[in-house]
Amino acid sequence: MAVPSLDEIFMPRSVAVVGASPENFATFAGFTVIALLDAGFPAVYPVNPRYQEAFGLPCYANVSSIPGTVDHVIVCIPAEKALDVLDDCAAKHVKSVHFFTAGFSESGESERVELEAVMLSKARAAGIRIIGPNCTGLFIPKARLTCATRLPLEPGPVAFLSQSGGHAQDLPLHAGPRGVRFSKVVSYGNALDIGECELLEYFTDDPETGIIAAYIEGVRDGERFKKALRRASRKKPVIIYKGGITETGLRSARSHTASMTSSVQVFQALCRQENAIQVDDVQEMIDAIVALSFAVPYPQGTGIAVIGQGGGPSVQASDQLESAGLALPAIPPQIEAELRQFLPMAGAIYTNPLDATNLVFPQAIGETIEVLGKVDQIHMMMYHMGFHPVSRWGEGRFSDDWFGRPMVEALHNAVAKIKKPVILALGPASDRAGMEEFLTVRETLVGAKLPVFYSIDKAALAMARVESWNRRRGSAGVS
Repeated sequence: MAVPSLDEIFMPRSVAVVGASPENFATFAGFTVIALLDAGFPAVYPVNPRYQEAFGLPCYANVSSIPGTVDHVIVCIPAEKALDVLDDCAAKHVKSVHFFTAGFSESGESERVELEAVMLSKARAAGIRIIGPNCTGLFIPKARLTCATRLPLEPGPVAFLSQSGGHAQDLPLHAGPRGVRFSKVVSYGNALDIGECELLEYFTDDPETGIIAAYIEGVRDGERFKKALRRASRKKPVIIYKGGITETGLRSARSHTASMTSSVQVFQALCRQENAIQVDDVQEMIDAIVALSFAVPYPQGTGIAVIGQGGGPSVQASDQLESAGLALPAIPPQIEAELRQFLPMAGAIYTNPLDATNLVFPQAIGETIEVLGKVDQIHMMMYHMGFHPVSRWGEGRFSDDWFGRPMVEALHNAVAKIKKPVILALGPASDRAGMEEFLTVRETLVGAKLPVFYSIDKAALAMARVESWNRRRGSAGVS
């Protein structure tokens, strides 16, 4: 039968959840039904022969007994029932089946490997695409399709393909509050049918995707992946987190999703060769996405100017920025003279990093950035706060009226004049009162599409990676 396109699979209008139980909502099936209802997904069908109702909805004995069309089926029952479910879905002319169910080839048992082969044969004969097994499936904000609550449902330009289901949910959960929005997120698990190569090829041409992120434990078709990565990286930024780079990590990956990569070194060399941005964990991936999304225009060199309050944080910033590969050019005498006209003499350190007592006031911050932005050797700016008692959270000094909105206006004006990226390192608070104020300021700055990072070293690492990616892209003649 004709195989549905990924475009069709990514825009279902009706979903059946096999294994949903009203007696136990604390399961993946239960979470999925609740998340779909919360998101306003148009048609949700619980399937469980033991019940007539679940989660306030009619509950059906099987997929084929559901009235009307069923586009997508999410399976949360034991692996032994997989073939029966596929036969049921074939009778209903379902387009795609997501197997959350584990216990297949990742178990290492030969009969489970054979079971996957039969599943794939049945699916192809019926024109069904399989997602998984052993994964959390699809998060498509535009379609209101989600398996988890609290994920950002406003569509955006970031696509994420992930062999890990946990990472597929953690990335949008933690990136959402920093302004990142997603076109599609696909957890593909064992990659029985849809895998990393097909997804990378699709996202390369997807008009809704501007940035591609990937968590990969293993690649099944090295040559196809190489071609797909080369083509993708020439059109869009590609961020890759390779899971399983140590012997222990490789063993864990094999038992997690039955994945194998012949050589970690070869994989990493390929990523360098094709100018993919390599990161070492999910938080670094979020930082890289934030930098690519909001630290614009991209820096044209490694020079950075740092401003804030406190000698200790300034020394810390110097060490961490240079360790990440960024440079801190000296402030020229004529620029220092300009700064002295509005920054105080007492308690100020006119070096780079620049420390002055009034660099907690938005107007002074904006003026300082505009003056430093005149220096050719400075390609980006960082403002840090929350790392010193003067900028401590929780004392009521950083309200939207006094700090948040004026800060947004000052930074937007400064970036427009200097045409260089300005990034913000906000150290999270350690108590409830401080955290509430921190979150208020973060929400205001993020809402204005400003790049917010949670530490100086993470901000430095992200900007160093983006600068290197941008420079290599320019050298290769890619715009």
